[in-house]
Amino acid sequence: MKIKELKVLRGPNIWSTRRQQLVQMILDIGAYEHQPTNTLAEFTDRLVDLIPSLHTHRCSEGVEGGFISRMKEGTWLGHVVEHVALEIQTLAGMDCGFGRTRSTGEHAEYFVVVSYLTEEAGNYAIQAAVDIVQALAEGKSVDLRPVIGRLAELYHQEKLGPSTQCIVDAAIEKGIPWRRLDNESYIQFGQGKNQRRIRATVTDATSNIAVECVQEKHFVKTLLADNGIPVPEGKLVNELDELYGVIAEIGFPLVIKPNDGNHGRGVTTRILDYQTAKEAFIKAKLHANDVIVERYIQGDDYRFLLINYQLVAVAKRTPATVIGDGTSGIAQLIEAENARPERGVGHQNILTQIIIDEQVNAILQEHQFTLDTVLPQGTILQLKKTANLSTGGTAEDVTASVPTETRLLMERVARLIQLDICGIDVISTDIRQEFRQETAAILEINAAPGFRMHSHPSIGQARPVGQAVIDMLFPKGHTGRIPVVGITGTNGKTTTTRLLAHLASVNGLKVGCTTTEGIYINGHCIEMGDCSGPKSAQLVLADPIVEYAVLECARGGMLRRGLGFDRCDISIVTNVAEDHLGINHIHTLQDLTKVKAILPEATSPTGLAILNAQDSNVYHMQNKVRGRVALFSLDSDQQELLAHFSNGGMVCYLEGGWIYIGVQGIKTRLIEAADIPLTVGGKYSCMIQNVMAATLAALESGFTLDIIRQGLKTFLPTPEMNLGRMNEFWIAERHLLVDYVHNPHGFAELKKFIDKITATEKIGIITATGDRRDQDIMEIGRLSAQIFDRLIIRHDKDCRGRSPEAISKLLTEGIHSVDKMVPVTYISDEREALNYALEHSESGALILLCSDDSRTSLRYAMEIKQVEDQKLKYYGT
Repeated sequence: MKIKELKVLRGPNIWSTRRQQLVQMILDIGAYEHQPTNTLAEFTDRLVDLIPSLHTHRCSEGVEGGFISRMKEGTWLGHVVEHVALEIQTLAGMDCGFGRTRSTGEHAEYFVVVSYLTEEAGNYAIQAAVDIVQALAEGKSVDLRPVIGRLAELYHQEKLGPSTQCIVDAAIEKGIPWRRLDNESYIQFGQGKNQRRIRATVTDATSNIAVECVQEKHFVKTLLADNGIPVPEGKLVNELDELYGVIAEIGFPLVIKPNDGNHGRGVTTRILDYQTAKEAFIKAKLHANDVIVERYIQGDDYRFLLINYQLVAVAKRTPATVIGDGTSGIAQLIEAENARPERGVGHQNILTQIIIDEQVNAILQEHQFTLDTVLPQGTILQLKKTANLSTGGTAEDVTASVPTETRLLMERVARLIQLDICGIDVISTDIRQEFRQETAAILEINAAPGFRMHSHPSIGQARPVGQAVIDMLFPKGHTGRIPVVGITGTNGKTTTTRLLAHLASVNGLKVGCTTTEGIYINGHCIEMGDCSGPKSAQLVLADPIVEYAVLECARGGMLRRGLGFDRCDISIVTNVAEDHLGINHIHTLQDLTKVKAILPEATSPTGLAILNAQDSNVYHMQNKVRGRVALFSLDSDQQELLAHFSNGGMVCYLEGGWIYIGVQGIKTRLIEAADIPLTVGGKYSCMIQNVMAATLAALESGFTLDIIRQGLKTFLPTPEMNLGRMNEFWIAERHLLVDYVHNPHGFAELKKFIDKITATEKIGIITATGDRRDQDIMEIGRLSAQIFDRLIIRHDKDCRGRSPEAISKLLTEGIHSVDKMVPVTYISDEREALNYALEHSESGALILLCSDDSRTSLRYAMEIKQVEDQKLKYYGT
């Protein structure tokens, strides 16, 4: 078997709009196309022996064991790879249950699609599954352990830490979109101007001053003491010579720790003599220039968590311990404790593995133990001096035990420090009692506190700390979303995108939009090129000034990565016509329709899908729409439109040269089509369709009719406003049109328009894209022969897999199949072709330049126009 393609989908996609994290593989199963599973000796039994949990897979049978039954009856190995890839991820701790296997249409070639939790693990799993299935099919033995181990390793490397994950989970619960901005814990919640960001448990509103202050532990202690809050007596020491004087002043027992340390590093507690104090000071100096020497206070260790200056959780922390069983040595007990599934390396898991370090060795030495010492049954050995979870400690939730007075005190402390999320470390003999100097004290305050002990305590109730963060960032049920409009179709999507963006700007909104010509933020182009894919959409939604997003969604991006957003509020499908067929395994119009239908299917249940009622493929997309549907049509008498309107649906249509809208049974005459510059006096019918689609979206967005009329009248078909779409020039008494027409459907619409224009002659400078089917290129030739009196064939710089001669040959065949007498000139260079057309045409001629790179084509046109205008000026005519 051979993997021919592997890609990662990250948004609504052709396989599912709900399951957005998928790995898609194209697998050539080779000779196994003729060897289903029931023909491979002992294959099913050996696979089930290797992975017994495959018994739980229901498959299409819908019952446990369904997949095993399918293998016994006979299924193909691509299908087996799907199930193996899912199950080995599950065995490695990732609950992945969605998969699909479908033929690509090519012999022995299959799409194999599986869900993932982390990308690297998903990629590894599907490739490992191919190797496993191949080996079993060949009768070889397989060791699954290293595969599961590697998958678990990749998962733990990639996944979010517990603190960040519980915040993300709370956001998902509230329907707030989120996106990981780095490989660590930098997260964007929401979109555009409504977004908020966190890095672990630090928010975009966390005071930098407060974060810096709490790193200086002695300063914080002084600040708290000055405000009457109990803290241990202590001093800041820089040199060893100062240590003994401070000890004489404070007395034993002591705690010595770095002034700006964390996670218990460099901390020594319950110091009872000068020698230990000296060693502790030297250790602390390894972590900070200044060292705190303070009185040791007897009691238990507690962490108070405050979010938005309110107490949300309290945990009692216990240092890492092991319990003797009467037979195992201490090292074995530690190994057994670390083997618990709750423990992981660092912050990967709910608990941290216990590391045998100098602190453990020192404690063993105190007890005169070694790592081989066998502890009696039930004997508890504390392995660390500090109770930090990062050193292997455990936590018990005691939130309900905290008195009101203590809660109010801690909230006051958070306000004094001005830290929106803070962890307060407390020592207390009894947390249930009043917080007094004699029995309790605040040891330190932490920015970016860990949430593990609260979200996953070893004992007690889990607290919704992630929800508290989300409620702070997005109060009153706000989701952080901005209006998102997605636009797709074969033709017209770029113009519709630009027009709607203009309408939103006229309405006073800061708009972000993506098109095949670039990305625009508030009217400024920030990136040129084809920007109609998911990466560009994410760029717009990450921009903090954007209030309204209009996103062109082309076929290629949807197939390559899925949509760049989880859902949209409004979707528009302009049309579906034959283009790009034969590319990326999209062979038929039905295949292409399925791709375009991703967008309306990904429309919010409270949103609106705007569909072309005159296009049957588009019209029937409403069957997959979860929200409402609006229809537009050039035919006011179309039955589908009338039925939709009579049922209370929203519509837009053309009648008597006027554009009407119908909402909730009421018809309103909006504007005469001829008054909209984009329609070229009402002659360009496909532009009227674009206008209607944008109008419905504007209406749904709450724009007034006056704003919509104003916007429609002020959107011009110029290079500045609608680059490369029916841009018009008069050069030396020739009428030049530059347009990005590039497929048969576009040429058919162009014919309707040009047939309405009077000219002394009509000249077309045409080309075709090399990666299109032969019949599509020939059809462009056929249509061109029906539109123009003379034709010039030029070529793009990138002919996409064909030679210029091959493209010319197919176009010419198409032209001559209609009229062998149509003159055809071959000039490969675009600028030369344009110059030739201008020089060899009559006054009053219409010349259409079919452009690929609109900016380059328009530059040529404007440079030529400048030269001609200068000539006129020079001759005084």
